[in-house]
Amino acid sequence: MIRILIADDHAIVREGLKQIVGEENDMIVAGEASNTAEIFSILGKENFQIIILDISMPGRSGLEALKDLRKSYPGIPVLILSMFSEDQYGIRAIKAGASGYLKKVSAPTDLVAAIRKIVNGGMYINERLAEKLAMELGEKNIEQLHDSLSDREFQVMCSIASGKSAEEIADDLSLSVNTVYSYRNRILEKMHLKSNVELTRYVFKNKLIET
Repeated sequence: MIRILIADDHAIVREGLKQIVGEENDMIVAGEASNTAEIFSILGKENFQIIILDISMPGRSGLEALKDLRKSYPGIPVLILSMFSEDQYGIRAIKAGASGYLKKVSAPTDLVAAIRKIVNGGMYINERLAEKLAMELGEKNIEQLHDSLSDREFQVMCSIASGKSAEEIADDLSLSVNTVYSYRNRILEKMHLKSNVELTRYVFKNKLIET
């Protein structure tokens, strides 16, 4: 039996994933977590064959949790589930140690196949992400400005470019508004940009969020 831990802060998403998995005779959702602290609490008590992890968790992000999972539980593969495109977070997730990256809209048709492939020792990446990874590994690959950002800075940058206010970003990421402004200033400094307008132009030019 493939024992699965689902980590997503939205109960309705967890229920939907459980319904998909519930149709398989050899799979069971044996644990659920709504934040990153609960993930490690559950892992300390039970065994799992795979973790399905939402990239947008409250408090510490899914990518931050992923890096800690690779250190503490290297034997348990992690499938990142995200509403964001492969361009935005796919490469970062794979580089951080994920065994696969799946958009939430594709879960109804692809989740079971992704789980099986990963549990059997493979990686689950679609053609779009495979092409992006190939470009990253190419000899002529040039590091871009946003590669210097931390995962949280990258998340804040994309949120700003999507038109969210500092208050909305703070609420989404469980941060203070002042912390969001500190991240913004650090992002602008690292990327040699002067304003949100320039930042937004950069994000769309590099197709870091879907239009």
